Amino acid sequence: MIEISFGKLVLLALVALIVLGPEKLPHAARTAGALLRRVRTGWDSVRAEVERELQVEEIRTQAREAAARAQAAQAELDETLRKMRPTGGAQAPAPNAAEPAATVAETTAEADPVKEPPHGSA
Repeated sequence: MIEISFGKLVLLALVALIVLGPEKLPHAARTAGALLRRVRTGWDSVRAEVERELQVEEIRTQAREAAARAQAAQAELDETLRKMRPTGGAQAPAPNAAEPAATVAETTAEADPVKEPPHGSA
């Protein structure tokens, strides 16, 4: 911004008083003030718009990074699932969604070869 010291401001006011005279000086000061206000308001709106654009770009960058992380996590999950599936032989059928949860638990308990003794018996 332009730096105007108090001394320069007084000198500018004296020159304006001499050039314009006491009759026209108040009108010129009002006009200069209004012009300065318009310039300052315009500058503030431009600055606010640039800041908004920077924030939008930052949000877009964060969204891209989050999408990349999610995609990497999905790829890792897919790879883990591929490793966990049996490579040969018949695959166990997936549980039916319409089948009750107790039946699914019973079939998985029956398929488990290791049986634990009931609680309370040693």
